[in-house]
Amino acid sequence: MTIAGLPRPDSDLAVLRAAGTALILDLAGPAVPRVLHWGADPGPIDDREDLALATSPPSPVASVDVPVLCRLIPTQADGWVGRPAIAGHRAGSSPHLRLVPAGQSFIETDPGGGGTVQVAADDTEAGITVRTELRMERSGLVRMRHEVVNDGPGIFWLESVACLLPTGDQAGELLDFTGRWSGERTPQRRPLQHGLALRESRRGRTGHDATGLLIAGTPGFGFRHGEVWAVHAGWSGNHLHYAERLPDHGPVLGAGELLMAGEVRLAEGESYRSPWVHFASSSRGLDGLSEQLHRFLRGRPNHPRTPRPVVLNTWEAVYFDHRPDKLTELADLAARVGVERFVLDDGWFTGRRDSTAGLGDWTVDKKVWPDGLHPLVDHVRALGMQAGLWVEPEMVNPDSGLARAHPQWLLTAPGRAAAPHRHQQVLDLAHPDAYAHLLARLDALVTEYRLDFLKWDHNRDLLEAVHDGAAGVHAQTLAVYRLLDELRSRHPGLEIESCSSGGARIDYGILERTDRVWTSDTIDPLERQAIQRWTGLLLPPELLGCHVGAATAHTTGRTTGLAFRLATALFGHAGIEWDLTTCTEDELDRLAAWIRLHKRLRPLLHTGTTVHTDHPDPSAWLHGVVSQDRRHAVFTLAQLTRTTESVPPRLRFPGLAPDLAYTVTLCPEIGLPDAFPPRPVPWLTRGSAHLRGSALATVGLAAPLLDPAQAIVMELRAD
Repeated sequence: MTIAGLPRPDSDLAVLRAAGTALILDLAGPAVPRVLHWGADPGPIDDREDLALATSPPSPVASVDVPVLCRLIPTQADGWVGRPAIAGHRAGSSPHLRLVPAGQSFIETDPGGGGTVQVAADDTEAGITVRTELRMERSGLVRMRHEVVNDGPGIFWLESVACLLPTGDQAGELLDFTGRWSGERTPQRRPLQHGLALRESRRGRTGHDATGLLIAGTPGFGFRHGEVWAVHAGWSGNHLHYAERLPDHGPVLGAGELLMAGEVRLAEGESYRSPWVHFASSSRGLDGLSEQLHRFLRGRPNHPRTPRPVVLNTWEAVYFDHRPDKLTELADLAARVGVERFVLDDGWFTGRRDSTAGLGDWTVDKKVWPDGLHPLVDHVRALGMQAGLWVEPEMVNPDSGLARAHPQWLLTAPGRAAAPHRHQQVLDLAHPDAYAHLLARLDALVTEYRLDFLKWDHNRDLLEAVHDGAAGVHAQTLAVYRLLDELRSRHPGLEIESCSSGGARIDYGILERTDRVWTSDTIDPLERQAIQRWTGLLLPPELLGCHVGAATAHTTGRTTGLAFRLATALFGHAGIEWDLTTCTEDELDRLAAWIRLHKRLRPLLHTGTTVHTDHPDPSAWLHGVVSQDRRHAVFTLAQLTRTTESVPPRLRFPGLAPDLAYTVTLCPEIGLPDAFPPRPVPWLTRGSAHLRGSALATVGLAAPLLDPAQAIVMELRAD
């Protein structure tokens, strides 16, 4: 097998470098290319052959008689006893692939940084060819995927396809994330020891407990220090992430789709292409990692380019109690405070008075809306706002016309319905008739109401998913992608939010087809500080739905002051999740001022570099966004719990230009916290501070003493 038309590389070494990161591959053979280095750019390489020789390890003690090398697709034929990158069999035979290069590798470097490597390898006896595509983006991010082709007779049962890269040997600590509904992205750290640290998700969706990023780093790494390496699987179905270190080789990071038994069976001539797996590295801690990831996302052709409109979503304002007069009044108040997009949430369609019925019947409930949604949508547009609608297309209530008419459209084995979850079952979108029906209904809704936005929800795990007698998550995920792609193709201006009981479907696969995520179903600002902080490693602020809610949070029952709620929701794609008809005039005025502030800062927040301090007091967090030219920044100090310090540590601002002088002022739209302690800080009393960036980063500013769940927001401008 050869890659036709691809030029022979000039050297046996492929070197891709961008933004301070380098990936170096040894293509010499006779096996699949070896990864010599991934991480900080070592600079010019004078003798490429000498580098390959100098980095060759000795043979392991009491093991194979050759060095065990980390190849793009390591196999037991190489002495690799770790987790295989590709596993499968042909009715029990050919369980171990012996891949050798098939034709010349293709290398293309990008003058702006990065480039592409394509490699083909095959095992003619097993009848398998693997094509690997590897891209380094200009941000320094590396993307990899494999395509497995069955060239032989009969069925090849594919069991696993993962992409992996080695970290530096100095990696000694792991950071990953877990969580639950309304508590997504909870960090957990542990030593990186010998063995396999494996995170699997069998939920059929990304999951509230999905790690998102699996990060290895030098012990004690933080936001502004340490070397770190990370991996992310861009896939919205079952998936896995892992770190492995054995006595035979240094640590590796890997990820890919998690295939169920018999889920991918390749007939002769058929192929499987893995999802993109994303690798990021930084020698500047977690902030350097997130900068690389954010720059990649912002460089995509489909990344949102227009200002992110301020949203009002109606869920926590009315829940299922849809009354046209109440919603019209809510729209009036939304327009008054400056909202730009009005989204009607769950409860608008036939029979939907609670969560037990109606899903699947995507027609407007005439009992509530005798004239359809036109009166409300027309009113919203007359107020100058965009119109959006909540849908949950992949799910169906058993108590619905669709489920009663087409029980064969459920993603279950016949007669074996999955355990109920929120009174829902899953619609099998890989079933052609179910897919066509759903596409037609969604297309009709968007067309009739000229919708600008869909809040696309997904409220249950895919348990015992069966399509056409076999495991069905793989086919379902591809069908969902196809549905989103087709709907966007028919309606190019339509924007879509990925919501899944909050933040249970946040990954780069779904973000190829959506324009933002609902970060969590909780808008309790104390919970949101952590959720947004850690989700923000993976996504830039403009993709994170961050809303202001009522004083008492719907999910936790905790009551917080308005200043803290406003400060927390400022750093994202801002919105409101609140019954504005219950607000006082003062609250409405403060909301309007906050929206004006957000609109003024939006160009900075949604294009700048996200930065965090490694603050010495764990009870408080200081983070912000710095413009690309470093002349403008906004920071917030959030007090999470009660500090033990009588005089808090100074505030040191990272990411500024050392030689520029900045004026630091408090944002009056947020103001001082409610019940602010009567201990004045001189520079705040005066109203501003004037210091160079070098002084702000090293000497810092005196910090106010805040109570728990209080925050201040500071704007910095270069003179």
